[in-house]
Parts: sequence; C-alpha cells; structure tokens
Amino acid sequence: MKTVQLGFSDLFVTPICLGTMTFGEQVSEATAFDILDRSLARGINFVDTAEMYAVPPRRETFNATEIIIGNWLAARPGARQKLVIATKVAGPSRGMPWIRGGSPDLTGADIIAACDASLRRLQTDVIDLYQIHWPVRSVPMFGGLYYQPSETEGTPIHAQLEALGTLVRAGKVRAVGLSNETPYGVHEFVCLAEQHGLPRVATVQNGYSLLNRSVENALDESLHRLNVSLLAYSPLSFGLLTGKYDDSGLTGPDAPAAARLTKFESSRKQRWGRPEALAAAKRYSALARAYGLTPTQMALAFCYTQWRVASTIIGVTSVAQLDEDLAVWSTGLSAEVLQDIDKIRWEMRDPAI
Repeated sequence: MKTVQLGFSDLFVTPICLGTMTFGEQVSEATAFDILDRSLARGINFVDTAEMYAVPPRRETFNATEIIIGNWLAARPGARQKLVIATKVAGPSRGMPWIRGGSPDLTGADIIAACDASLRRLQTDVIDLYQIHWPVRSVPMFGGLYYQPSETEGTPIHAQLEALGTLVRAGKVRAVGLSNETPYGVHEFVCLAEQHGLPRVATVQNGYSLLNRSVENALDESLHRLNVSLLAYSPLSFGLLTGKYDDSGLTGPDAPAAARLTKFESSRKQRWGRPEALAAAKRYSALARAYGLTPTQMALAFCYTQWRVASTIIGVTSVAQLDEDLAVWSTGLSAEVLQDIDKIRWEMRDPAI
C-alpha cells in the first residue's frame, strides 16, 4: 500500500487510517491494544483520534481514547516513529459542558492548552497532524442543513491560525488540518495563512460515504484546487452500510445489541438514525449483493477508489473487523456498479448529510 502526501505538508500516510473513537467506550483498553498492534503489523501508519473521544461523547469518557493510545505507545517502544498521529481540538461546546466549561468559543489560548494536554495524554513530544474538530463559526454540520447569517462570531480564523502557528514553531505540531469544514472555511484558512506566513492547512476531515456525498457539491473542487487532502470519516455511516440493520432496523428485537446505533440512543438521534438513511442503506445493500459484493465491500471500495479521498478513516471494534476492512483494499468497482450507485444517489440524495 503506497503512502500519499497530505497537502503540501511533509506527512506521508497510508490511504487507510485507523479511527479510534470507539476506544474507551465500545472498545476496552486491552482490545484497543490488539487493534493497534494488528493495524501496525498490517502496514497502516496513520492513526486518528481527538480530545473529545470516546464517542458518543460524555463526561466520563472525555479524553479516554487519547489516554489509551498514549498507554499503548508507552508500552510499545519504537512504535511512535513508525506512525503519523493525528488528533483534534474540540470546537465550541455544542452542549457539552465538560469541554472548556461549555464555552461557546475556541480561543487561541484554548487551542494551545488543548494541544499541550493532548501531548501529555498521548505521551509524545509532537502531534503530526493537529486539527480543529469543528468550526468556531455557526455553520451547518453534524446533520444540520442551513447556514444562519445571524451567527454569533467567535475567535477569528486569523487568531486560530496564529495559535496553530505558535504550536508549529514550538515543534509541538508538524502540520495542521480542519474537520467538518465548508468551502468558505477552507479558502479563508488557506488565504489567511498565505497572506500572513502562518501554517497552511494540509487536510480536511469530513464525513464521506454512499449516504453522504456532500463533499462532491463544491468542497471537492476547493480541496483539489488548493491542494488540501480529504480525510473521509464514517465511510460505513456508523454501520448502516454494513447491511447489519437491513432486516432488524435500528431498535428491533433482532438488531445487533453491541452495535453503536442499537446501543446508543444519542447516536440514533443524529443523521445516521434518520429513516431515510436506513432506507437508502438497504438499497445500497441490495445493489452490492446483486453484483456479488457484501455491503461493506461496496461501501468501502467506493471510498477507497475515489480520487477525492487521500485517506479513509475506518473505525472498528475488533481485530476481525479491522482485517475485513483492510481486505477490501484490493476490491475495485466496475463502471456498471458506479453507474447504479449514482442512480440511487440521484433518487435518494444524501440522507446522512
């Protein structure tokens, strides 16, 4: 598996990234260690986490994932130098009072303090890719559809970049990125960085899957023209695209008890729990099977083979799931499959946007 360069940065990563948001909630520390060991042994050099994790977010598991990864790194001498580690600073609270006391802003001082705390939890001297988890601006994300021009202004983008620049100059961060961003946000971050000699964003981490192809509606052009790499998260749409909910639904008696959309009501209240999302997932499952593929194979192969995607973030709860997801790397999709995928999208659009 060849590595790819992230934007103009000096980071080269595998086109599959291990997502870790289940560590500390659905996944115990011992199982997380097994998954990390297996991922590294299989050649994956890219691990993504966040100060907010585990998910679903709650006070009791805030920071738990970074702590687990830090403990694993401490127990595996030599592993750190083989990895590109990405983490994220949470944006404004969004109803989570355990994040900076519920602050509606993310100041430059907050960014620097959060980075220092992540470094301690991860037990490392440098974060390879440091990302702003969601915008300080009030923009539609996590299932929202419409921008409201009456938004309350927070810390300006320039000030956020200055804080990131402080971290880069101090050697605490190698490259910076964004997450859950819009075309405007990407352009503004890049333009201000170039005007003021501040760190240029290398990546944008946004949701991208068969149920959410909104990246293709303008953001992909921005990323392509500005040479900013897309990190695609939730390629299986919280498990909807594995086919495991097709017959049972999300809450039926036969629903998989350990799966996140069955187990966590808070997850079902998000975009993944929409009836339209499940209906579309069933259509994609049927299409995959008609072509002799599993739903998981088709959904992951779609992301793995997209020119838009630099690296696809896969989240797993077991070594077996990890191996299954990695095995899809060699799977291609014919022109006929892609045409039929587009037909479903034209009819059902992006229900998990």
